[in-house]
Amino acid sequence: MSHLDILLPFGLPPAELASDLLRALKAPSLAMLLARARLRHQAFDGFARALPHEAWLALQFGLPDGTKAGGSLPVAHSARQAFGLPPAAGVWFILHPVHILAASDHLVLIDRRHLQIAEAESRVLFESARPLFEEAGRQLVYGDADTWFVRADDWGELHTSTPDAACGHNIDIWMPKGDGDRNWRKLHNEVQMHWHGHPVNEERAARGLKPVNSLWLWGGGTADAQNNPLSPATAGPYTQSFHLPSWLQTRSGQPAATMAEVVAPGTEKRLLVLDTLIEAALAADWSEWLTRLHQLEADWFAPLLAALKDGQLERATLLASHNAALSEFTVTAHSLRKFWIKPSLARLVP
Repeated sequence: MSHLDILLPFGLPPAELASDLLRALKAPSLAMLLARARLRHQAFDGFARALPHEAWLALQFGLPDGTKAGGSLPVAHSARQAFGLPPAAGVWFILHPVHILAASDHLVLIDRRHLQIAEAESRVLFESARPLFEEAGRQLVYGDADTWFVRADDWGELHTSTPDAACGHNIDIWMPKGDGDRNWRKLHNEVQMHWHGHPVNEERAARGLKPVNSLWLWGGGTADAQNNPLSPATAGPYTQSFHLPSWLQTRSGQPAATMAEVVAPGTEKRLLVLDTLIEAALAADWSEWLTRLHQLEADWFAPLLAALKDGQLERATLLASHNAALSEFTVTAHSLRKFWIKPSLARLVP
């Protein structure tokens, strides 16, 4: 049976704005798919250290969901592989150079997608921070402008949060906690002081860009904790996966330009991740959220409806989420024939 799962992070509108947003949303194909689907809804802790769609992806690809015990998603080794770094022993974490905004009485993590760190800038900041890590007995490794890695074998019980889970909030409850948190805070503060007034940040300020004034630590774990019992060559439970996040790229993820490429014959079970709503939702830019959802309707949902109707797909499951819920809508060619059920977007409100 040909089956497609589509993961749509932040496809569910916030409850307080849902009626206005759904009234403005013109998505007839999506409305048809939702109305005639079988629905299953899951509630999540809105203060968890990973977002619902992140926890779902980790589960699908055999990565332990430490968030259920107040811990973290141990994805750093998987991310290292995605950057072509060799396998390494020990406990590794992902590090993102970020901007943290000082509000009136708390600190807020700004979405790193907005930071626009150039490769040359990141390299300079990396080299300036490396001696501080070495002095603390930590190995620092460069991935790309946005992603570095640090080894800290004695921080195996340190609970960390994904950057998107913490983004836009008072970061206090999302900061690393547990064994090693004091050592991390000390090292982190030293880096922050070292970067204050750094020429890279002076030049960024002159161009109207936010300074890179902090680091976000997350994803810690050992290689053993992140070994997928399912072969990466088979993309986990899927025969093909498209648009996976960087920390899962080694699980045979690949780009896809059109729905026709995704539903091409010869593949039984596929996964498509459509992540274009995340940035707008984290910024609470609901006008942009609507614009992007309208584009998804044209590019993906209308072709999906056509693929189900003409038999290219037998079944599709749309998994839409926000920060505290995930709803699964499973639709088949047969269920689409229920002509007496009118298209509606109302089921996007859990």
